[in-house]
Amino acid sequence: MAGYEIRTCYEEGWAALRNGELLVAAEAAQFDVFITADRNLRYQQNLGSRRLAIIELPGNRLALIERLVPAIRQALTGATPGSYQIIPLP
Repeated sequence: MAGYEIRTCYEEGWAALRNGELLVAAEAAQFDVFITADRNLRYQQNLGSRRLAIIELPGNRLALIERLVPAIRQALTGATPGSYQIIPLP
């Protein structure tokens, strides 16, 4: 997506981190937005105190993500620290 720097957990060396550890690492690395397909994240973590904006996708398959690019762009536009947005299936 032009205009955004996108990194995966694997690229950052965070593949073994889970839930809270992953969010702490992303905040420490000064990421602004965390995009995930983990539908349980909002129930497992206290997200209100996060500096990250979080966007939840309905899945992580590349074909689905490619279809969701317009919705992801819109969510990024409205992302603010501590916000949580859910992108539904198209």
